[in-house]
Amino acid sequence: QVQLVESGGGLVQAGGSLRLSCAASGNIFGIDTMGWYRMAPGKQRELVATITSGGDTYYADSVKGRFTISRDNAENTVYLQMNSLKPEDTAVYYCNVKDVRVADFRAEYYDYWGQGTQVIVSS
Repeated sequence: QVQLVESGGGLVQAGGSLRLSCAASGNIFGIDTMGWYRMAPGKQRELVATITSGGDTYYADSVKGRFTISRDNAENTVYLQMNSLKPEDTAVYYCNVKDVRVADFRAEYYDYWGQGTQVIVSS
């Protein structure tokens, strides 16, 4: 059992910045990929960014050049630095963590989600 606690959301003006944090705790085997998703009203869940255990990153086209994902493995924490925010970034942001247990030539993956943190970008 792993728990994720998110923080850092809020209300900002367009062009502003926020940094989201997501800390994992509990019975962790070995965290693999960590990422951020977002849900805006009336829209499908969107993958925003991911970062692998090796530090490889992926960004949605809509946030490239503006958002940066990072992680602190010692603290089991993933961050999302959001700069040059736009109104279309308004959404509830959820962190996701894949915990993996490797044994007997197989890998078992466990998927965990944060509670969500609201980001509102005003004009």
